[in-house]
Amino acid sequence: MSDDSPGKSHGRLSISATVQPRELMTDRPNLKGAWSAKVITLFPSAFPGVLGESLTGKALQDGLWKLETVDLRTFGEGKHRNVDDTPAGGGAGMVLRADVMGKAIRFASKSTPASRAKWPVIYLSPRGRPFDQQMAERLAKTEGTTLICGRFEGLDERVIEHFDIEEVSLGDFVMTGGEIAAQAILDATVRLLPGVLGNAESADDESFSDGLLEHPQYTRPASWEGRDIPAVLTSGDHGAVERWRREKSEEITRERRPDLWKEHKNRESEDG
Repeated sequence: MSDDSPGKSHGRLSISATVQPRELMTDRPNLKGAWSAKVITLFPSAFPGVLGESLTGKALQDGLWKLETVDLRTFGEGKHRNVDDTPAGGGAGMVLRADVMGKAIRFASKSTPASRAKWPVIYLSPRGRPFDQQMAERLAKTEGTTLICGRFEGLDERVIEHFDIEEVSLGDFVMTGGEIAAQAILDATVRLLPGVLGNAESADDESFSDGLLEHPQYTRPASWEGRDIPAVLTSGDHGAVERWRREKSEEITRERRPDLWKEHKNRESEDG
């Protein structure tokens, strides 16, 4: 079967032959319709990385989501497979070439929806929109996503415009590449997929789920180093526990994240 041949379908299993993207953990079930991630990177061996561990790793092994890498170097130009060149207009560093990245994106786009609402293409960039829980929730409702791991001084702007690429940042700092950022985004998204966490309530009762930071958590022993678990948590009064947790969430958010607290109060005002 050639690289461009359509895959065969056997019930829930979707089987296809391809050289790239490189499918990871190939001994797992390939469930048709599972949420998928494709990562364009110069370092495919960096994946799955931490995503292969714990809950995300088990979900990957069980076929609840799929992870594939596209090696950008494969599409490089010339004898040395060059993927970058000097910035137009001069300046320090190198820029990822439009023709090279364009070929990689087109390859990764095979068999994916053309709609960006169904399949976003994201470039990990320090100038992008900050990643947050709401974005993770949005991504988890799509069919999958393609993540582009940047390197050097960035990516030719024409590629971003041509492919309607969304730029996303982890925060106001610069990293050497987008691989770690890609893993962080995938971790935050995959844990929201059905069946990954096991306890469906876990995703609803945590930081940012309602715009507030999470309340403090405690467990055994009841007393440690002279510090006791707050009595309300062992009182058996579920209403009092919920009120305490809400008060603590508001207190922590107000002190540590005034930006979130302001948004929270604004939403309360709008809701009347």
